[in-house]
Amino acid sequence: GVTWPSLIVGALFALHPVNVESVAWAAERKNVLSMLFFLLALHAYDRYGRTGRRYLYLLVTICFALGLMAKPQIVTLPFVLLFWDYWPLRRMGGAGSVAEGSPAASTPRSFRYLVWEKFPLFILAAADSVVTMLAQRAGNAVRTVTEVSLSARLENVFVSYVRYIGKALWPSRLAAMYPRPANSLPAWQAVGAAVLLLLISAVVLRWRDRRYLPVGWFWFLGTLVPMIGFVTVGEQTMADRYAYLPFIGLFVAIVWTLDAVASKRRIANVWRASVVLVVVLILGCLTYRQLGYWHDDETLWRQALHVTEGNYMAHNNLAIALAKQGRSEEAVVQFQAATALHKYPPDQVLNLAFYELRVGHPQEAIEEAEAVLRASPDPKVQSAAWGEIGQAHLQSRQYGQAEECYQNALRLNPENGMALMGSGVLALRQRQFELAVAQLMHAARVEPNDLNVLLLAQALRRAGHAEQADLAEAKVQKISSDLGHAQLEARQWLSFAGLEPLSH
Repeated sequence: GVTWPSLIVGALFALHPVNVESVAWAAERKNVLSMLFFLLALHAYDRYGRTGRRYLYLLVTICFALGLMAKPQIVTLPFVLLFWDYWPLRRMGGAGSVAEGSPAASTPRSFRYLVWEKFPLFILAAADSVVTMLAQRAGNAVRTVTEVSLSARLENVFVSYVRYIGKALWPSRLAAMYPRPANSLPAWQAVGAAVLLLLISAVVLRWRDRRYLPVGWFWFLGTLVPMIGFVTVGEQTMADRYAYLPFIGLFVAIVWTLDAVASKRRIANVWRASVVLVVVLILGCLTYRQLGYWHDDETLWRQALHVTEGNYMAHNNLAIALAKQGRSEEAVVQFQAATALHKYPPDQVLNLAFYELRVGHPQEAIEEAEAVLRASPDPKVQSAAWGEIGQAHLQSRQYGQAEECYQNALRLNPENGMALMGSGVLALRQRQFELAVAQLMHAARVEPNDLNVLLLAQALRRAGHAEQADLAEAKVQKISSDLGHAQLEARQWLSFAGLEPLSH
């Protein structure tokens, strides 16, 4: 009902650079979709609160359920609707000042009635919260108390709230990953942040006659609760995408307050509009720049390393991006930087051994894989480590050691694709062609990638099965995303065994 402040809040939401992550990252389409249903539910509730028509409440429930299915970030909607009852609908405890906003709802209600009215929504929220927690635990995403202590969680909660406010007012040094500090935060930071939050809350409650202030502020605080870190998920301390919904409340509190101050001081509309245009223009430019960082993986993670410290996830993801481009030497440097900052599980350390092999460092790969053998009792992980060591020996033309390592790997896990492939190549070298076909066929069943099928074709051709070899090579042309690269890898594997590829 108040056009210009509403428009400004919408413009801030649309152009604030912190929202780039939710829109530019394809995986966060769920964030945008859940927000759509959240806003539709809010609009339907606004109509319901003013008219009392029951079908509109059903529409609220349906939109809420759809939003939860997209992403559980909107689980706090029932609480937001209680704020909505307080302002701008003013259904709670009687009508407020008409000057605050649009016309009040037709019938004021008691707080108890308004809470009971939302009982179906609370049930939906509770059920979705339980399902989400179970899913996160099943995926091993939830950090235990031994991993992240209660004191560390509380410190992060207070500091993150203040950091989010800082990002809203001064959106700089935005990153795709804000790493958890290796050590506890300084006590003054956590205490200072907690005191600041309490002071702001006290001021807001002191001026509660300006209903937009408590609604906007507690919207911000409340809707961040599921993502603020009480339940710690993943490695990040905060994330830009988590602010997508909460910042609307902060924008409402700020914009309506500034509008009230400008009206009280009788500041001319032209000056108000000029300030708004400058702010929106600056945010638009920052958003355009932030979009550029999301152009590709390498740019994104180099920017994250530039604006954060000790960010092992950014090093790791940059290494993966470089490896995909065939820049294995640079990838190894980034993998090493990541492992220096973080103690990876043994199965992930094998990634470093793999890339050491890619850049022709077999001895370093053997050392990494042997460290995994010492650290992990898991048979599958040990099998993978033996496979890496076997590949390193094969690359060094140490055929006896390679064969022994592959046998160790297959004894622990008969479905180890790398060991099957290496054994097949060694069988080719020993002119045991039928054995090579059997091993490489097994490898292609376990891991049906283009490299395995190309090596299988070579084994079939050497075994005298030219027609089957032709069929296998035709299959590769259908499944391979980069046939030239696959053929180069196949030639390298054959060259390790002292063989040349056979053609038609």
